[in-house]
Amino acid sequence: MIVERVKYIIWAADMDRAARFYTEVLGGTVLRQNPHICEIQIAGGIIGIHGGGEGTRTWTGLSFQVPDVVAGAAEIAAAGGQLVREPQPEDDEPPHLAMCVDTEGNEIMLTRKR
Repeated sequence: MIVERVKYIIWAADMDRAARFYTEVLGGTVLRQNPHICEIQIAGGIIGIHGGGEGTRTWTGLSFQVPDVVAGAAEIAAAGGQLVREPQPEDDEPPHLAMCVDTEGNEIMLTRKR
């Protein structure tokens, strides 16, 4: 079998709003978009945002490594996302994890390299 591409699909009640979130907050680049799906590349990975979602809270398993979890979490909240778990210091180190929710109810993680 030849695999041409791997992407992770998430649902969005408002695909355009979700695309803005992932491009503006996480620096993604739109690879293609039609009325049904928008493919966005972020740090070499591809997220497919599929329209028609209900906007309900859903765990995705998506994790985004960023240099500063506290600053990243603040950017997510400022862009209309939510924080489920505020970044907390651990073992006298800066926070390494923030649990967040995008504008469509998809739960994501921010992490920093440890």
